[in-house]
Amino acid sequence: MKKLNLPVIWGALFAAISLANAQTDSFVPFSEFMAGTRAETAAASLARPNARVKDVKNVEAMRQHILKMYQGVSVPNSYVFDSQHYDCIAVEQQPSVRLLGLSSIATPPPASVLASQNRAAFSMNDATTASQVTSQVGANHKYDSFGNAIGCAANAIPFRRITLEEMSRFPSLQEFFQKRPTGSVSSIGGTNSGFVPPAVASHKYGITYQYVANLGGNSNINIWSPYVNTGAGQIFSLSQEWYVGGSGAATQTAEVGWQNYPALYNIGQKSALFIYWTANNYNGTGCYNLTCAAFVQTNSTWHFGSGFANYSVIGGAQYEFSAQFYLYQGNWWLALGGTWVGYYPGSLYKGGQLTKSAQIVEYGGESVGTTTWPGEGSGKWANTGYAQAAYQRNLFYINTSGAGIWETLTPLTPSPACYSIAGPYTSTGLWTRYFYMGGPGGPGC
Repeated sequence: MKKLNLPVIWGALFAAISLANAQTDSFVPFSEFMAGTRAETAAASLARPNARVKDVKNVEAMRQHILKMYQGVSVPNSYVFDSQHYDCIAVEQQPSVRLLGLSSIATPPPASVLASQNRAAFSMNDATTASQVTSQVGANHKYDSFGNAIGCAANAIPFRRITLEEMSRFPSLQEFFQKRPTGSVSSIGGTNSGFVPPAVASHKYGITYQYVANLGGNSNINIWSPYVNTGAGQIFSLSQEWYVGGSGAATQTAEVGWQNYPALYNIGQKSALFIYWTANNYNGTGCYNLTCAAFVQTNSTWHFGSGFANYSVIGGAQYEFSAQFYLYQGNWWLALGGTWVGYYPGSLYKGGQLTKSAQIVEYGGESVGTTTWPGEGSGKWANTGYAQAAYQRNLFYINTSGAGIWETLTPLTPSPACYSIAGPYTSTGLWTRYFYMGGPGGPGC
């Protein structure tokens, strides 16, 4: 029997997915979407051109998950943003509130706390100024191509629609939730074995880290969209922050960053804003964005799972967004672009380490591939510097008294043939603590 070339098969499948995902040629009202989900048969899901779902049982688990997430939800308006449907859902009706049994929405930290912690401005000096992103929606992008107004009222959030078409690209519901095909990693905290499609898929990274008791921290993350060659079996590339507590099977995280993951998002080769969490080292807990009952979004400004209006250009304009986690009154609050966006309820962590504090802060890049890996950041080596390599800056952690403390970070580059870190550095200007990161990836990682 001829041996199958699994990386090539996997890559060809997701090359087709990447092309298809970048196109949305119709608007589907929420009521029509729900009726279609209720009516779809397992045979129809299994027959989708890009389906990888294992069997009837797993299709039904996915369908029931969608129905549970939207049960009792009213949607006054929907729109297409970045080739994906968003439904406006009242803050109190969102799945994380209903399904976690929350009796009220937590109070965010005071704006003054955010302002006092975010102590650096947007540029290092007059010659190296990056544009600070405070919304993914362009100033003139008020309507989608179908005439629907983009955005939700102040008491509602933009909820990226969860569809069977998307979920059926994964073998099971749990594998849809996993951070990456082999589970995921807190690079220092530990790894988890899990679903591997194909068996040779693995992760590579270049990060900086610090062991320190903390209540969160901050990074201004330079925005890029590195090409992910799905035809060669590459899966994703990202830049993010991790706040990690516990170790081994008890590892817990709160995570935020951008990620180019063509198999997951419907935006082709663009990087998307994402969040992730786990309460037990990625072994049965965790999900991206709002795809399970976890993160409670309270602000309508940001669209989880969609791209940005602008990306950095090698030798040209640079863009960044600030992201800060803060454990406040028992919940892990997230601020993006200087605005509190929502929180992971402390109850998710079931009395574990992240109910008290994190123990490690990590910043950097991660990629997943099979026989070849995508570039990280801009794809340029870290030592090429500003407007060439990607960076993270304004790096501080929040100590257990609630004060912002500049990081003392250690670089970790276990794949030096593909990825690098330059720094961390301390600037006398406004960048404070920062580092450059990235590299071309390739087959020898």
